[in-house]
Amino acid sequence: MSISVEVRQLYKSYLESENPILNNFSMILPPGSMNALVGPSGSGKTTLLNCLSGLDGFQSGTIILGSHVMNPEDHRASSLFRRQHIGLTFQDPRLLPEFTVLENVLIPMRLDGSWDEAWGKSLLDDVGCSDLKDRFPHQLSGGQAARIGLARAMVRKPSLWLLDEPTGNLDPVTADTIKTFIQKLHRTLKPTTLIVTHNSTLADICERQISLAC
Repeated sequence: MSISVEVRQLYKSYLESENPILNNFSMILPPGSMNALVGPSGSGKTTLLNCLSGLDGFQSGTIILGSHVMNPEDHRASSLFRRQHIGLTFQDPRLLPEFTVLENVLIPMRLDGSWDEAWGKSLLDDVGCSDLKDRFPHQLSGGQAARIGLARAMVRKPSLWLLDEPTGNLDPVTADTIKTFIQKLHRTLKPTTLIVTHNSTLADICERQISLAC
């Protein structure tokens, strides 16, 4: 099930920064829509994802995800909502070194007791990594690790996908595979999706492009 996303007059600044990263930014994402977040490096794209996911606080404004109003002071509630509803990828996949590839993909399911090994293997196959399931993170290339991180973000079939440069470390052929994977799974699961990307081909498959400027 997808959820709506509404951001009203969001203001986010860091102490060491002379100017705010996000200055009264607003947007609305309809449930089930696929959206690209574009703009130059340093314009606040990753910061916005972190605010939406509850990983980062903000000084003022409102974020409403479905019926849930994000409270930047309530870290426990933000963490619980993220675990239950959000699939998040990072530019650094942050795989746990002591677990195999398949175990890393299934970790979010282990947390709530919904282990489904067949589904995890299916996702690995879709991202072209089925032959890597028994390897450990130190045995992966950067591009392989990025694809594993993407599969892990999808494994619980979240209602909101926040994807930070899912094709950023990939060669053109593999990037096209990931674009097809995202498109196919979005069509099947119908989440609300926001993709930070500099890849114009990936941005072009989205229903709308939201631009941030420095």
